[in-house]
This record gives sequence, C-alpha cells and structure tokens, in this order.
Amino acid sequence: MRTFAHISDLHLGRDAPTDAAVERLAEALLAAEVDLVLLSGDVTHKGRPCELELFERTFAPLRSRLRLVPGNHDRAGHDVREQLMPGPRVQGEALGELFLVRVDSTAPHNKSLLDAHGELTREDLGEVEAVVERAPRGALVVLMLHHHPLKLPFDHVGERLVSLLGWPCAEELDLGQELVERLRGRCDLILHGHRHALAERRLLAPGGRALRVLNARAAPRPPGHARRWADPLRALAPPRRGAPPAPERPAGPAAPGRPGRRLTGVARPSRFRHPGARARPRARAMLTVKGPPFSRRERMRGCRAT
Repeated sequence: MRTFAHISDLHLGRDAPTDAAVERLAEALLAAEVDLVLLSGDVTHKGRPCELELFERTFAPLRSRLRLVPGNHDRAGHDVREQLMPGPRVQGEALGELFLVRVDSTAPHNKSLLDAHGELTREDLGEVEAVVERAPRGALVVLMLHHHPLKLPFDHVGERLVSLLGWPCAEELDLGQELVERLRGRCDLILHGHRHALAERRLLAPGGRALRVLNARAAPRPPGHARRWADPLRALAPPRRGAPPAPERPAGPAAPGRPGRRLTGVARPSRFRHPGARARPRARAMLTVKGPPFSRRERMRGCRAT
C-alpha cells in the first residue's frame, strides 16, 4: 500500500449541492489512484435507504478499497448501521503494512439527531486493546471512529449554546481521554469526524512513538459556508529535513467552479513509524486537497488546534 485518504461526514441526501460535491470528491479520489479510503462516519444525512443507495452508486468504483464506520446521522431514520458496518463494534484488519481498527462509537440514542453524542464503554476499550495487540510488528496502526475522543473548539455558536444548556451532543466521548491514554505508544493515528472543524493533536509516548489525533472535517462544502470550508483530507507530516521530496501523483481534476481543489501527493510520513519498526520497501503517503487558506476568523476559532 502506498497511499490512503481520510474523509468524513459526507451527509449524502442533505441537498443537491452536497450530493454533487461528494460525487466530485469520489472522482478526485479515483483520479488520484488512492490505495485505501477511510471514511469516518455520517455517510448519510438521515439514515434513509435512498441515501445509502446514492452512496453505493457514487463510491462503487472505490468500494473494494473503502473502509468505514457509521456516524450518528446514519443511526437516524431507518438506521443503516448494519449495512455500513455489520458485526461487532470493534473490528481489526491487516491491510498490507497498515493495521486498521474500526470502532463504532454510535448507539441507539442517535436515532434522534438531537442526541448526537457518541458512546464508548469499558467493554469497547477492552476490545480495542485486544485488537491492537494483534497488529503485526512494524505496522502503521490506525484507529478510526466517528466521534471525537478529545475536546475540540466549538464549530459554531449553536454548539456553544447547547453545551451551556447541558446537552451533550457536541461533547467529546466520555471515555475518549482514557482511550487515547491506553493507545499512546501502541497506535500511530486516531482518525475521526463528527465535528466539522479541522483539528490535529500530536501526543508523545515515553518510548518516542507519536500518536496523532486527526479530524477530517466535513468533506462536502456546507451550504452558505464557503469561506469556512477547507481541506477535507489532511497531509500528516512534512518531508524530513534533508529528505528528497516524494514524487507527486498526477493531480486529479479540479472541481468545476472551485479553483485549486485537486488531489495531490505529499511527502512520506515516515516519522509515524515506530522507532523499532523494520524498513519497508514502499513508502506510505497521505493525500491532501488544496483549498482556500484559513481565514483570520478560523484561526481565532481554533480550527487548526494542535
């Protein structure tokens, strides 16, 4: 495996512009020839079968290299959780030199869109640790779930208000901090969605193995929020000092009417490797989507939290 992309919160079925944006995203991923696409929930907007069918049609060419977890929106309506992630709440899979742990952080209370908060139990934590132990030596260990494990800045005033009222819908997972602490030194990436603001945290373990917690933000452009929308796919690391730049893949087509939205290759994230990991003949890479720079307001709101 050479490249993988992280996307989230497609909200298919919300409106025609959103559906068109997701279709262009799928076309860009195809053009970039990614080896793996990781989708961290909210595939549909209201959990309706028609929205699920639209997703299957849109991502049919990528389906064999797509891995996903459900989000709270997928549990609304007809509840399409079982179609998206059948089986237990915690699942592990070796994908070449990457070991993926998928965690379902949703629960039946997500039937109501007002109860958007996630659920992580101590049984889930135990299962996660057991699955992570199965990761091959030297593998890049990635855990993906929908809800954010660590506290994040509010996306908008509405989230701040509901939080002041005591509603948990915008809050982090109750056991999220404990999950992160248990994974430090044993995992390389935690990928999530749910909140629609970009965020990245880098945590070090005593042995020097870094754990990054990344939010991909909503992939399509929300209606009326053009200035606040930015890269749905993030580059994880710049090139090491003195290292030659990684060769770029051919850029995908820019979205109509949106200059600069093209998928491009980025440098090898070699510093995510465990210090004792064996050398691999093929380098990993991530993808980024070039988009408009962050505005001053976004920087002040903490959209690039570290």
